[in-house]
Amino acid sequence: MPSRLIDLPPLDLLRTFVAVGRRMSITLAAQDLCIVQSAVSRQIQALEATLGCRLFVRGYRSIEFTPEGRHLFRNADPMLEQLGSVIAMLRPAAERPCITITATIGVTALWLLPRLGAFQRASPDIDVRVAATNRVMDLDRDGMDLALRYCPDAAAPGGAVRLFSEILIPVAHPSLGVSAIEEPAQLRGHVLIDYDDSSRPWLQWKHWLRGAGHKTGTSGNGRLLFNQYDQAVQAALAGQGVALGRLALVGNLLAEGKLAVATARPPVTTDHGYWLLARPGADSRALAAVRDWILAEAAATNR
Repeated sequence: MPSRLIDLPPLDLLRTFVAVGRRMSITLAAQDLCIVQSAVSRQIQALEATLGCRLFVRGYRSIEFTPEGRHLFRNADPMLEQLGSVIAMLRPAAERPCITITATIGVTALWLLPRLGAFQRASPDIDVRVAATNRVMDLDRDGMDLALRYCPDAAAPGGAVRLFSEILIPVAHPSLGVSAIEEPAQLRGHVLIDYDDSSRPWLQWKHWLRGAGHKTGTSGNGRLLFNQYDQAVQAALAGQGVALGRLALVGNLLAEGKLAVATARPPVTTDHGYWLLARPGADSRALAAVRDWILAEAAATNR
């Protein structure tokens, strides 16, 4: 028997919950939703009161899911994503062309968004909609025009164009003065900022340190763990420790002196890369302009 609609919590509360879950940050969720932080906190509290359970554990400058919160997020996130796609298809076509790009949250925050302003100044007649999600979206079903995919080179989708390789190098705020984190003295003296995703062990410190000859991995070090990569980079920018940098995503921050290389070892190239994929059959002047711009930015990233 279908659940009664009256028993469901308000959509606004679920939307706010998903926004916080995607960013694991009240501040960033408030920015995404264009509301103040206190409103986000109140809506989360209202949802917790409605459900009768806590959804987040609030720590000092950090939040984590409770088991109930993680279960709800895993179900609510794709459902709201699908609902948004259906609503977008029902709305009348805009007079201005709008190209929709999907990418992971980390790639969106660190690579795509910092460059979008330049594109919009150069092409003010084209709107760009960004769907940031770590879920691999079906371009046809979800109404996406372009996708920035991250995958092993051997598993690249048919028709995809390679943008750049995944190259890893430790990075830290210059004020920490870390020059060779692989040396025992420096390693013992710094917190390691880790990407908390067991499905991608090559992006974690344990894997890199073993490659540098440390059999114990991260044993003995304090660690900060984040489930979104852009959060790990923000922690490094704040001087909270040393992060394993993905060169394509932190290259601009290194060039601007906001981060510094924290190792004497050469960068490590993985078997993964970033690819650009277009929806089959999609072709327009606006799409070609956005695609060419992405390829030009990727070429500049590779230099």
